Amino acid sequence: MIRVAVLGASGYIGGELLRILLGHPHVEVGAAASARLAGRRVDSAHPNLRSVCDLTFTHPDDLGAHDVLFAAIPHLESMRQAEALLERGRVLIDLTADFRLPDAATFERYYGVPHEARDLLGEFVFGLPETHRKELRDADRISVPGCMATAAILALHPAAEAGLLEPAVSVDARTGSSGSGRSSGLADSHSERSGALRVFAPSGHRHEAEITQETGLDVTMSATGIEAVRGVQVLCRGRLRGPVDEARLRETYRRCYGDEPFTRVVARRRGAYRLPEPKILSGSNFCDVGFVTGPVPGGGTTLHAPRNGEDGQALLVGALDNLVKGGAGNAVQCMNIRFGWPERTGLEFPGLHPI
Repeated sequence: MIRVAVLGASGYIGGELLRILLGHPHVEVGAAASARLAGRRVDSAHPNLRSVCDLTFTHPDDLGAHDVLFAAIPHLESMRQAEALLERGRVLIDLTADFRLPDAATFERYYGVPHEARDLLGEFVFGLPETHRKELRDADRISVPGCMATAAILALHPAAEAGLLEPAVSVDARTGSSGSGRSSGLADSHSERSGALRVFAPSGHRHEAEITQETGLDVTMSATGIEAVRGVQVLCRGRLRGPVDEARLRETYRRCYGDEPFTRVVARRRGAYRLPEPKILSGSNFCDVGFVTGPVPGGGTTLHAPRNGEDGQALLVGALDNLVKGGAGNAVQCMNIRFGWPERTGLEFPGLHPI
């Protein structure tokens, strides 16, 4: 049994971490820290935890040392508090963007400020089990990727690793309102968000850097806020190298993800859920990935299929729950790997249908 603490426990990601960790058989939650709600009951912020959690929020200044510290605080805060965080967690699992990019110049380009803990850049393992499992087994510093980045990396990774894609790829991401966090502003209020399809990042979204870093592709990314509360879906468009047919693409994805506990290949010719759909993934740690080449199933826009040795086009799709596989669940999966437990431990919930 290990003792863990969640810093930033009053937020949506913090609440998901507590929900998962409270049912984890190898974990004792020692503290849920929040400066804003210190002294109040945890279930006052997370009513789904009533009768499940009797903890009160601890002030971060009173947070002692733990075996694992999950940092679910605002971006740019982890680098500013890095020394204190490392003292409070023998293993630090950071859910901010602060240590995802090992290059200080790239970080400054995308986040607009110089990095304040440059000496620690490159010391964090990128927390995506499907691509960094070996390094995670011994990692004491882990940086969990962003939700849209996770979906896009997993959608692109098999084709990119097999050399089936030309470098230039566009990523069109859609995300629910919970991705903006609990303290979002007027633009994310119900009256402004309801019924809206808001393109909040027409180009150069910050996750673009993570996707480029992890796939080796030349990625351009846009992002749109949709009316859903939970969920991320990414549509990745690229050109295939040579006449790659759907059978080869399917075999490539199945070979890559066939043994993965939480990444599923969903690419069917018919049915309501023939391609990855975030709605049915709510609350689960699954990421579904799929693809289309040539004619789009069920009609609609036709992709350029390979002819006479030409390159064809592919649409690669990824979907997940932004708060779970896109955040808290992925962090717990990384913890499970680090301590040698089965990766599904504490993460067995399969999602709901209908919802």
